[in-house]
Amino acid sequence: MSVRFAVQASTERECQQALELLCRRLGLEPVLLPRLLSDNRWMARAVPGTPKPPADDRGLATGA
Repeated sequence: MSVRFAVQASTERECQQALELLCRRLGLEPVLLPRLLSDNRWMARAVPGTPKPPADDRGLATGA
């Protein structure tokens, strides 16, 4: 099963802002930037991002 998150908005700006918020808060990666649909709505999609290795006290990645 593939998990996807979608954003629909009335304007391109609203759609972009909502996509950025989802990605930032949930650690998602955009896979479809805002696109105008045929019914005059904007849509964007994101998927879960790849986990990043934990950082040490200096902000450097640890492990392999």
